[in-house]
Amino acid sequence: MPTTVHRPTAGADISPVPAPRRPDPRRRPATLGILSTYPPTQCGLATFSAALTEHLNRSAGAAGVVRIVDRPEPHPGGDVVAHVVNGSRSSVDSAVRRLNGFEAVVVQHEYGIYGGADGCDVIDLVAGLTVPTIIVLHTVLQEPTPRQRRILRWLVESADVVVTMTETARQRLVDSYSADPDAVVVIPHGAIDHGPSDSGAARAARRSTGRPLVLTWGLLGPGKGIEWAIDAMPGLRDLRPRYLVIGKTHPKVLDRDGESYRDSLVRRADMRGVADVVEIDDRYLGVGELADLVQRADVVLLPYDSREQVTSGVLIEAVAAGRPVVSTAFPHAVELLGDGTGLVVPQRDPAALEAALRRALGETGLADALAERAARKAPDLLWGAVAARYQQIAETLVAAALPAAS
Repeated sequence: MPTTVHRPTAGADISPVPAPRRPDPRRRPATLGILSTYPPTQCGLATFSAALTEHLNRSAGAAGVVRIVDRPEPHPGGDVVAHVVNGSRSSVDSAVRRLNGFEAVVVQHEYGIYGGADGCDVIDLVAGLTVPTIIVLHTVLQEPTPRQRRILRWLVESADVVVTMTETARQRLVDSYSADPDAVVVIPHGAIDHGPSDSGAARAARRSTGRPLVLTWGLLGPGKGIEWAIDAMPGLRDLRPRYLVIGKTHPKVLDRDGESYRDSLVRRADMRGVADVVEIDDRYLGVGELADLVQRADVVLLPYDSREQVTSGVLIEAVAAGRPVVSTAFPHAVELLGDGTGLVVPQRDPAALEAALRRALGETGLADALAERAARKAPDLLWGAVAARYQQIAETLVAAALPAAS
């Protein structure tokens, strides 16, 4: 039988994270339900949850997904055990029943994936849970709207454990959302293990063209800052770079604006006279193909506009792959790269991007030094290590609840 877990009302104190207990070797691993978007949905949370589920099931074999969708879809299969359809009360009730069939639940939170204003329907889902709940916050805004603040504070107060992916996000929760620091755990965003970070084949591929590859990838939309990177390219012509931007337009951006942002980037490259340098590719690459491309990159460039972004899967993947990184100063980049692992520059500043790229591509020994520092951080960022942390927290919560159930 599932253990009933107390859900505090708004304003209640958060209980500290239970102290770790030695696992009982006679007990099978705890089962985990994951509430999130999930492939074939194309978004960062879907990719995150697919990788987490895969690695949890490699070791414990006990994770299942309740997938969030915007409209009814055919009956799920594989790792997906149910759908919750935004705006459908009956699907919420059904999803909660399925989630309560697991021994613990991992709730992925981002305002844009749940129904209702600012995704407020997540409250109905979490309020119905009666098993230990881990809430993973992908966004922690410094200046939220009043409703966004209420939603996040309610989630923090209702969770048994809150996970952020950076210390910056954790500190924001404590300083701005009155979270108990003992109830918030930092677990990094995971990265795929692609083996040696700089194989001979990858080095040969970089040398073969004679042109350094500057790579940006991910779902495309306003705020990615690609326009400023394009503006930096004319000053780098003597280095003969190839700037490749690869990825589909974000589905929600596509629904709202069509391909207007992508089209504006193509026009900008033409106007700046760098259409032969900049390549905007709308393919969605599979894991293996993307890994090969990342390894061929001389520099990974993240020119994002955001001053709020506390989590970036692209940044984690680039560092875990041991590639030199040039990034704007969004919070996650400052935290991960600020010790010299990468080059960090102000947002919306083409001159600063140009100078950093020139250093990374032309300064003797710098690219190798950046790659080496990045590779040192890789082991703790790989999905195997990250999934083990989630499983360990779930085991601790379930073990702590067992006496109450007996």
